[in-house]
This record gives sequence, C-alpha cells and structure tokens, in this order.
Amino acid sequence: MEMDDHKRRRNMILYVLIAFALYLVLNQVLFPQLTTRQQITGVSFSTMLDDLDENKVEDMDYTAGTDTQALYTLKNDSEDVAYRATVMPGSENYLAQKIDESDANVNVIIPSNDSGTWLYLLITFAPIIIFFLFGWWLNRRMKKAMGDDNPSMDFSGGFGGFGGGGLGKSGARIVASKDVGVTFKDVAGQEEAKESLKEVVDFLEKPERYEAIGAKLPRGVLLVGPPGTGKTLIAKAVAGEAGVPFFSISGSEFVEMFVGRGAAKVRDLFKQAKEKAPCIVFIDEIDTIGKKRDGGGFSGNDEREQTLNQLLTEMDGFDNAKGIVVVAATNRPDSLDPALLRPGRFDRRVPMELPDLTGRKAILEIHLRDVKTQPPIDLTAIARATPGASGADLANIINEGALRAVRMGRKLATQEDFEESVEVVIAGQQRKSTVLSDHEKQVVSYHEIGHAIVAASQKEGAPVTKITIVPRTSGALGYTMQVEQDEKFLTTKQEVLDKLAVYCGGRAAEELIFGEMTTGAANDIEQATKLARNMITRFGMSEEFGMMALGTVQNAYLNQDTSLTCAPGTAERVDEAVQKVIADAHARALQILRENKFKLHELARYLYKKETITGEEFMTLMRRENPFMPGANKPQA
Repeated sequence: MEMDDHKRRRNMILYVLIAFALYLVLNQVLFPQLTTRQQITGVSFSTMLDDLDENKVEDMDYTAGTDTQALYTLKNDSEDVAYRATVMPGSENYLAQKIDESDANVNVIIPSNDSGTWLYLLITFAPIIIFFLFGWWLNRRMKKAMGDDNPSMDFSGGFGGFGGGGLGKSGARIVASKDVGVTFKDVAGQEEAKESLKEVVDFLEKPERYEAIGAKLPRGVLLVGPPGTGKTLIAKAVAGEAGVPFFSISGSEFVEMFVGRGAAKVRDLFKQAKEKAPCIVFIDEIDTIGKKRDGGGFSGNDEREQTLNQLLTEMDGFDNAKGIVVVAATNRPDSLDPALLRPGRFDRRVPMELPDLTGRKAILEIHLRDVKTQPPIDLTAIARATPGASGADLANIINEGALRAVRMGRKLATQEDFEESVEVVIAGQQRKSTVLSDHEKQVVSYHEIGHAIVAASQKEGAPVTKITIVPRTSGALGYTMQVEQDEKFLTTKQEVLDKLAVYCGGRAAEELIFGEMTTGAANDIEQATKLARNMITRFGMSEEFGMMALGTVQNAYLNQDTSLTCAPGTAERVDEAVQKVIADAHARALQILRENKFKLHELARYLYKKETITGEEFMTLMRRENPFMPGANKPQA
C-alpha cells in the first residue's frame, strides 16, 4: 500500500511538471506579446502638461471616460517605461489643445492597462484550469467504465486522475452475510445440485470436522446448465446457508478497453475476498474470460488471456483453509480452457438441468407464495403444460398470471389466469390488430384441425388440450396444444414417427381441402426436418445407417446445433433419408385425414365459429357419431 502511495505521489509530480512545461510552451508560442510588459509610473496632470509643453512626449494613448486617463511615453526614455496621469475634470479641451500644439503621436497603443491585466491572468491560467478539468472528467469516465459507480474528484491517483486511481477495482457487488436473504428453501427443482453444495456449506460452517481427517475444501464449484435454471440463485443460497459474505461479478466486467485492467480486477477481487474470508466469490458467465486459449502462440484477445492467466494464478495462490469458495456459472462448458477445469481449481462440476414435472410444481409453489389467488389452483396441470420450462420461465408464468388478473380488474388470480399465461409465454399475447380474411380464417381452421385429428389418431400420442385460431404476437396465426400426462424421458422410434406425422397434418389438410399450399406450415416443416435429421444422425433410428453417429451436438445447453461428421457423399445420403422420412410422414397424415374427412369438415367449421376450443370439446366431437357421416348407419361387421 505504501508503495502504491509513493507511486501515486511520483506520478502527480510528473504530471504537474508536464502541465507547467505545457503552460510555458503555450505562453511563448500562442501569446508572445504577453511576455513583454511595460513599467507604468503614475504622474500628476501638471507634470504631463509640462512634458507636452517641452515637446518630450513621443506616444500617447488618451482614454476618455468617467475617469479620464492618459498614458504616454517620452522620447528619450526606455521603451519599457510608460507614464499615466489622470485628467482633471473640465480640462479635456485644454489637454486636447496642448496635444495639437505638440508633435506627439496620439495613435500609438500602449499595451498595458487594467483590463489587460485581467485578460493576461485569464489567458495565463486558462490552459492549466482546462487541463485539470479535462483530467478530472476523463478520470470520472474511466472509473465508471471500470465499475466505480460513485467516482469522486480525487486526484490521489495522479494529476487529474491520470494515475489510474480506481481503475483496477474489481467492481464486484458485495452482499453481507446478513443481507443475502436466500437459502436452500428458496431453491426448488434442483435437489441433486443442492445435495452437492450442502457439503460446501457444511465445510464453511464446521471446517474443523474436515481438517481433522485431512479433507480440503473444494477451491471452485462450476455450475453448468441452460439459461434460467437458477445458477445465480443457488450460489446465493450457499452463502445464505453458510452465513458468509457473497461477492458477485460477471465475467464480462473483467475484460475492458484498457490492457491489464482485467488482471488488476482479478487481483483486487481476490484481495477483497481474503479480507472478508470465509466467503463465496460468484463469477457469472465465466466463459467470457475462460475460453480455450489459442494454441498457435498468439491470442485473438491478449487482454482476455491475461485475465484468465491471473485468475488461474489467484486460484492456485489462496489457501482454501481460509474458507474462500469460487463458484462460477456457464451455459457453455465445452468452450472453457482445460487449465480452468483441472482438479485444484474447479474441483466440482454441478449440473443444473431443466426441472422435471415434480421440480416444476415445486418451483411454481415457491413463486406462488407472494401472489394472492382464488382457490382452487391446480399447479400440477400448469407444470404438466410446461415441459422444458426453466425456473425463470415458470416465474414469468406466475407473474404474467398475476398481471392478467390486474388487467381483468380482479384482486385475486385464478386458474384461468395462469393457464392463459402459459400460452402468453409460449406463443405471446393475443394479436388483436391482426384481422384475417374469411378465406384465411378457413385455411387456418383446417390447418389446426388437421394437426389435431392426426394427433388424436395416434395410440401413444399426447392428448390435445387446446386448439385456437387467434393470432399471437409470436407470429403464429393459430396453434394446437398437446400436453403429456406423465413425464417422459425416453422416446421410441414409433413415437418419433407419430410426431412427424402430426407436424405434417396441417399442410396435409390444406392440400386435401384447398388443393394448394400456404406459408402457414413453415414452422411445422422446420421442426419436422430437425426431428427427422436427429432421428437419423443422432438417434440411430435409420435402417440405412443403423447405430452410427453422423453428427455431434454443439452448445448442448443453448441451441443444440448439430454438425455432421461424415463424408460429403454420406451427407447427401443423409439428406435423401431425411426427405424420405418426412415424405412418408406426410403421406401417412394425408391418409389419416382422408379417412376422417367428414370430421375434418365438421371440426373445422366448429373451430371457425368459436375460434378457440378445448381438448374436451374436440374429443367429444371427434368421438360423436354423426348420422350424416358416410357409413354411419352401416352395420358393424
């Protein structure tokens, strides 16, 4: 610390000398006339008249005004000497006569008067003042960029703040142990993750139990999982359970425009952590600074690499007996540097997966605690309708339901509000400004009923729960909702083929009834193509290729992009196989709709009239025997 103060003082002296030299240069180059000043001597009015009578005056500046004055020089005096006399009131005409009688030059300007003195002072000190103000402004901007939310006019870091005071501060948000306010009771749907982290909590609370047997606290815990699964929340819960301070910072806050500042922030972060130990240090989105380094010897971003190297050094340097645990979160674990993942740094990897049916219900219960509701509220039905939803999605669903209750003028949220909020999160709000023509409305009705009839014809398919042709802000003109009754973790080949047929049901209905295609099936085609390609390249469900992996999944927790790992000729055969699978599914959907063409017309007209129908209404009409239906009165064989 003393060395830092000495360095700051030395920098301040250096910058003051630079400013003084700059002032001298400006003074000589820009204002050379100001460096020669005349000496002014005050004389009486009578003395000035005598000098005029004796013809001694060479130059005179006669200034008339409230306090009339005259400045003049003598012929035989030095150029640096001038005389000033105050003209007696009422003597102006007499003085003018004396000047006319002499050969003095009254047009010469003597550059020295009272207003010139103030101008000289202003111009002299203006560069220094501007230099200080510019340095102070730049210091504030740099501190804000480096995470200092309350920069002050502090010149301790150098002249005008140019010494970099505060630029190496980590900017981490520190939450005291008593203010964390989150425990494991506030985390649901991640029971396995909580079990893995309870050991860390127990070590922070009772380190002597582990030290007695020679066990060491894990230096780092890496939380991996899709966005919204509660990685930040569970890190706070660890600090809350252990009753220790919580440091929180994002990986992007380390990498700045100034070279070396990222490494300085890492040093400052761990310095603060050591002072507050035991504590939890949470680094969100660590992949920002922890990406794999370039093996070619030159990095694309030297600043990021320096920051990563400093992080590795700090994690090796601190004593884990002090109770410092680094918790990091990422949804791109495959991009992290191997040196960051080795034992001794991030010793424990905790997956944070999307919650299952039980987990979703538990999460909904937590978020529903602060919402006033009107019983009964069936959270199981809401959880069943949201497969693949993260904790953040479920929190948004509860909040959207409460907002809908307020919009409807109610003081309590109902089951209907939360069911509608599920659709809002999935498909967006109802788009009331979109008005379909009668023909378009008919096309959408047949399209959605086509999906529903094909889905209802599957033995193992998920039941239809809702069909609507009300446009949504997501761009959908309608949709058919299917909800699995039970959580499924495995899918058979037949179930995949059934799902492909359901995707093709909308386009098949358009072709069967109208004899033409529309763009309404664009999303169905995209989903069907993706599923068919995965079926062949990942699931090994193709007779031609069998159990052969033809692609690898990248960004498993984000987009799950699949890249082919086969020869170009094989890739062409894969495309042909995908096309054949989808064509077979489309033909199957057409066959189902031909067999149920009467029901297709009946249900489409019913949907056209009501715009939204429930799954129960759909199945009632689907199972009802109509006397006008072809073959209805034929005897059963």
